[in-house]
Amino acid sequence: MPRPGWKRQPEGSRLTDHLSIGVLTRTFGRDLIDSILVATDRVQQRVRLLPSRVMIYYVLALSLYPQDSYEEVMRHLSEGLRWMDQFQSPWNVPSKVAIFKARLRLGAEPMKRLYEAVARPLAAPGDTGAFYRGLRLVAIDGTSLRDRKGITIT
Repeated sequence: MPRPGWKRQPEGSRLTDHLSIGVLTRTFGRDLIDSILVATDRVQQRVRLLPSRVMIYYVLALSLYPQDSYEEVMRHLSEGLRWMDQFQSPWNVPSKVAIFKARLRLGAEPMKRLYEAVARPLAAPGDTGAFYRGLRLVAIDGTSLRDRKGITIT
């Protein structure tokens, strides 16, 4: 039962769908995203349905919902932002083509800069189990990477 002042979520809406978006917006704050957009010259020149900041959160959300379609991921994102009171007015989910064009406008450079700004090892050199014979232990599961020579590593 909701407490006084709490909003009741629509039927079929799961809190877990919105928590991941909340984690994204708290982990990657507005100031950080805006500074990266300015540094990469990707701040939109006019008001759009899909501003650059939303598209960065969208690209991050794609990794949280890999099984969902573009539109469904955008629906998760918009519902999460609405749930957190970031979107005040009703908003229709854009088409797949609009999402594709917005991602194309954004490009890869802001995502690269975001990664460089926040990616850090969690374990310190003294942490038990973090290193073996002087090498940091890592785990990569179900991921394919290409090195600079084009060789695929799985």
